[in-house]
Amino acid sequence: MGQCFSDVKGGQQAVGGVAGAAIGGGAADSGPNDAVDYFFRAKGEHNLCTQIELSLSASKLLDLDVVSKSDPMAVVYMKRRDGKLDELGRTEVILNNLDPTWIHKIHITYQFEIIQTLIFHVYDVDSKYHNIPVKMLKLQDQDFLGEATCVVSQIVTKRNRSLTLNLHNRNGICSGNLGTITVRAEETVASRNAVELEFRCSALENKDTFSTSDPFLRISRASESGGYIPICKTEVVNNNLNPTWKPMCLTMQQFMSKENPLVIECFDFNTSGNHVLIGKLQKSIAELEVLHQSRSGANFISPPSKFRRHEKVMKSQIFVNRFVEKQLYSFLDYISSGFELSFMVAVDFTASNGNPRSLDSLHYIDHSGRLNAYQQAIMEVGEVIQFYDSDRRFPAWGFGGKTPNGSISHCFNLNGSPTDFEVEGVEGIMAAYTSALHNVGLSGPTLFGQVINKAADIAGHSLSCNQAKYYVLLIITDGVVSDLQETINSVVRASDLPLSILIVGVGNADFKEMEILDADNGRRLESSSGRIATRDIVQFVPMREVLAGQISVVQALLEELPSQFLSYMRCRDVKPLNVS
Repeated sequence: MGQCFSDVKGGQQAVGGVAGAAIGGGAADSGPNDAVDYFFRAKGEHNLCTQIELSLSASKLLDLDVVSKSDPMAVVYMKRRDGKLDELGRTEVILNNLDPTWIHKIHITYQFEIIQTLIFHVYDVDSKYHNIPVKMLKLQDQDFLGEATCVVSQIVTKRNRSLTLNLHNRNGICSGNLGTITVRAEETVASRNAVELEFRCSALENKDTFSTSDPFLRISRASESGGYIPICKTEVVNNNLNPTWKPMCLTMQQFMSKENPLVIECFDFNTSGNHVLIGKLQKSIAELEVLHQSRSGANFISPPSKFRRHEKVMKSQIFVNRFVEKQLYSFLDYISSGFELSFMVAVDFTASNGNPRSLDSLHYIDHSGRLNAYQQAIMEVGEVIQFYDSDRRFPAWGFGGKTPNGSISHCFNLNGSPTDFEVEGVEGIMAAYTSALHNVGLSGPTLFGQVINKAADIAGHSLSCNQAKYYVLLIITDGVVSDLQETINSVVRASDLPLSILIVGVGNADFKEMEILDADNGRRLESSSGRIATRDIVQFVPMREVLAGQISVVQALLEELPSQFLSYMRCRDVKPLNVS
């Protein structure tokens, strides 16, 4: 089978379920970003369009590994009018497989009046990177297996909405057989319906000789054009013939209808990628509900083999411990019902920024109007968030500076007021920042804890007053945080509150510790007392990547904010204001 889906943990983690809806801590739906859509629509930039998702598979890829097979990942780009490529998304890595079928879907907005050119790159991911999330992989460190290109209309106009393309090398020439990539397009189903499921199995057949099987489930659904498309897999449960897997949440977009056939396969995980099929069966969501209600199991089937001409009904059974139908509301559902995003900002006044009067200082104010990195971050992020905040009064603080009274403060009001920390609009933040540079001395060290705790206090007070608000704290800093563990403690405490933290790093410092706070490696932060963060609330963006044109602050902010927002609302079962 060789379908081991890897992002972290060597391919043993779950892929494709909406974990945040089930257990209150994972990502939200991996679909169109409503925050981006809302932002651009508010600016009057919208077109007639349709949301579609792309399913990818490949065949006969090059084998570049010596003692195993290639570990392929696909990256999808949209070519802009100027010829530059915008990355749309990456699949998971599949270990040891030259004929992969990826689970992770790529979501795009199809605009029929525009020629939308797609570029597909396939890479063999080196084994030393298998525990790194795919979005953090540096593509130049991976082996290039081939590329293909087409326009979206070529896919959607096919009767089965499926297109197979030959892979070429980077100059567009086919040098030998590099294999093919197949792209299947399906329109996104506009439905909030979802089902939370928890599976367990009993008496699985042991496929290991010297140990016990390490089982996982893969679920695929029948497609309108024929065949089956994998939609999710569970995590691997090691050494267990009677496993119970973590709950997963499948959306209507994934299973299409309660009557649509699903194929459930149970495999014994092998690090080589040659996973052994234990058994399979076909059930619809409706039939799984009946299993749950009757508290009965369904027997797996062993397919025909070269030693047996007919299927065999096995003793191994699957049970549905939990079956809950629910509605998953989108980010836009909450925002349009009256929920607001409240913007807060904290600016680094440590001495490592350099004397503000010096041209090479990160705080230098150019009187020609050219913005420094701090000003640029405030303007770009503030421009986005102000669309979601009705009163546009923003708390603004500084940290690491020597205030006019001579004391070093790690959370002082940016406007100089002893009591009022709010300013009017983005312009008010900019004015307060400029004024503070004349009144506050640069000092140190770089401590985030007090600022995060202050933001958490405000978010906690809002929660106790039942206000329909979610807070976004922007921290702009040039250096390595000096109180990493205390900052982690503050973030863990804040993870229970309606709060997200965006950290923008300016300058050329080593920001590896910021990536720890970002927690994009799949591990939630742990406090010094052993408490685990309820959810991931930090997003880190290095400004040098923004200035190099690799990403925009707007894109970076909105990439994870909706999922962080939704993970908070879903784990507390908070509904939009217009829903009873």
